[in-house]
Amino acid sequence: MAYRGQGQKVQKVMVQPINLIFRYLQNGFDEYMNLVLDDAEEVHMKTKNRKPLGRIMLKGDNITLLQSVSN
Repeated sequence: MAYRGQGQKVQKVMVQPINLIFRYLQNGFDEYMNLVLDDAEEVHMKTKNRKPLGRIMLKGDNITLLQSVSN
C-alpha cells in the first residue's frame, strides 16, 4: 500500500441487495482505491448483528461510498 490514513474512523454503506455497513479504521490505500482496513466490523442493518473481521483488504472496484463518522 502506498499511502497511510490519518486514523479516521469511516463507514461504508452498501444498500440493496446486500444491506451491510462496514465500520473500520483505515490503515492505507493505493492508486486503485484498494483499502487496508484494521478492526473491520460487518454490521447487518436489519438484524443489527455484528461480525468482527479484523484486518482486511477491500478492493477498490467494490467501493461505492466512503463517509467519515464521528466517534
